[in-house]
Amino acid sequence: MTRGDRCGQLDETAASMLEALFTRSPVGLHLLDTDLRVVRVNTATPAMRDIALDDVIGRPFRTVYGVMLDDDIEALIQRVLDTGEPLRQRIVRARLKRDSYRQHHFEITALRLENTHGKVLGVAVTSVDVTERERARGRTRVLEAVRRNVGGTLDSAVSCTELVRALVPEFADIAIVEVVDAVMRGDEPPLAPLPPDTPLLRAAFRSMAAHPPEAHPVGDVHRLPGPTPFTQAMADLIPRVVALSQDAPWLAVDPSRAAAIRTSGSHTLLAVPLTLRDTVLGLVSLYRAGRSPAFDEADRQLAVELAAHMALSIDNARRFTREHSVAATVQRQLLPRSPETHNSLETAYLCVTGADPGAWYDTIALSSARTALVVGNVSGQGLNAAATMGQLRTVVRSLSTFDLAPDELLARLHDTAAHLAAERADLPQGDPLRREALTADCVYAVHDPLTGRCTMACAGRLSPVLVRPDGTVTAPDAPTGPCLGSEEDAPFAAGEFAVQDGSVLVFASDPLLTSYLAESSRPLRALPDYADRPLQDLCDDIVYALPPGLGAGDAAVIVARVRSFPTDRIAVWRLDSEPSAVALARRWTRAQLAAWGMDQETGFNTELIVSELVTNAIRYGSPPLEVRLVNDRTLTCEVRDSGAAAPHLRHARTVDEGGRGLFIAAQLAQTWGTRYTAGGKTIWTEQSFPGRTGPG
Repeated sequence: MTRGDRCGQLDETAASMLEALFTRSPVGLHLLDTDLRVVRVNTATPAMRDIALDDVIGRPFRTVYGVMLDDDIEALIQRVLDTGEPLRQRIVRARLKRDSYRQHHFEITALRLENTHGKVLGVAVTSVDVTERERARGRTRVLEAVRRNVGGTLDSAVSCTELVRALVPEFADIAIVEVVDAVMRGDEPPLAPLPPDTPLLRAAFRSMAAHPPEAHPVGDVHRLPGPTPFTQAMADLIPRVVALSQDAPWLAVDPSRAAAIRTSGSHTLLAVPLTLRDTVLGLVSLYRAGRSPAFDEADRQLAVELAAHMALSIDNARRFTREHSVAATVQRQLLPRSPETHNSLETAYLCVTGADPGAWYDTIALSSARTALVVGNVSGQGLNAAATMGQLRTVVRSLSTFDLAPDELLARLHDTAAHLAAERADLPQGDPLRREALTADCVYAVHDPLTGRCTMACAGRLSPVLVRPDGTVTAPDAPTGPCLGSEEDAPFAAGEFAVQDGSVLVFASDPLLTSYLAESSRPLRALPDYADRPLQDLCDDIVYALPPGLGAGDAAVIVARVRSFPTDRIAVWRLDSEPSAVALARRWTRAQLAAWGMDQETGFNTELIVSELVTNAIRYGSPPLEVRLVNDRTLTCEVRDSGAAAPHLRHARTVDEGGRGLFIAAQLAQTWGTRYTAGGKTIWTEQSFPGRTGPG
């Protein structure tokens, strides 16, 4: 075969291939002149189906497929024509004339055409319809966005809002999430089919419209009338794609929802039940409106995966809500309902953001008009933290009855917490509680109005804030001991500071909140403005002034305002350590009780108590002796001496000549005890007031 024959055969083959590309290839091929007008086009592609060549040849390229949504495509092809730099695999969007409601995606490649002399002849453009591929990629992006952004807060309402934000406008034009109202409160979800008239809470709504119509506002609790696609989806747990038409019979069943659908211009509904283990948690309703394509089977399958993730997120949040509700209920039952209030100390409780289940506060009435103020926080969350808190609070109350000094009380509380931690460490390997460390912070302070001082010991990082009457805010310097239950075994130490009349003490279970109150709290610095106002006003203003970005967690707070103790309600006498002091103590006691207007029975009992306690102090104690009567909510009788010998309650036999003094005092008093100090000990008794005959 000669060279000429081979060239002729190649020309014939090239022409045949070119004809095949323009008549039978599924790849769109367009030849454009230098004005970007179509010279020749492949008529075999689906996009050119039902389009006459006369409507294409000689027309601008961007008009071939109807409406090009990417306005820069013509500029990009012009750049190829001007520079010769190819455009490779650029994705553009378009709506075909024969299918104007569906958006198509085309992968465009453009090459400049030149002859052998370098003259520019035009541009060759290839286009491949990649609509399904791009829609599949879009579905994957939506699924990844939902898995990444939805369900990380353990809050059902937040998760629902995150879901509609992820779906609109990427997957739907309108998204609505409705959850069974009982599930939002933490209750078990009902089994399918959903019982009729089950209340649903509209948890989230999102639309592309500026002023979208809503059948129900977010937060509204309503019941779904039936039968409708919504009730059917929650009955058989099968998601369904529904073409919306004006004359659909089920629209008449739910007029408000029908009106919203018509106003929005929606043409397709995708109703997907939120289900888990054959139970119904709620419903996701997705709509497409206007020129958006209708939902198809692939969209339905994606919605099933989205709903499965959402249902699991809601169920996790429901379980957390339930556990938190149980823990909060346990905490409310374990915490005191109202604070102890004395004439010299007004107290109020305050919970910031609901109080963590492991946080506690307490005010404990002690002898001699004193009050113990306790705030603590147990590590961990949920019911276990609440139960441990209840144990430690009970121990604190029990130890306080022994009149222990704050440092000694925390030392014994530390031993108790260490014992509880050891019990937790001995749990079976599979018990998740075993992996949670048990530690607690606690501050225990005792306010004594008769001396105007407060004694305090701290375990961990907790300490109070002291606000003086002039608004000066300070943090008392108190020694800090180890956290309760920790392996550290350093000794606890007590600190003491003066508390003036009109001062306010603030104890918080969160160190961040304490630091903020000490440094920046405006209401505390305006304390003089609250001098004649209820203490609750100060508590409210403290909460109002907290900045949203503080970072403090849930906190239990005690706010205590100090008042001076009336001097006319205290009587103190010093006695010599001799037998005649007993009669003198009885006489002074009788006169003082008469001045206070005590009834005859209380006066007789108190004289007898004073007589027995003074007798014991003279016989077994060491001088000097002191008798003190305190007229507060109860009548307190104290006998103080410098001896260290501990009294012992005996049950004397019939033939015994002694040993009945402390027993008699204990029988006449409501309660009694011993308090040790560096200078000796104090035996005290308390009596309630059955009645008064005069002012007091």
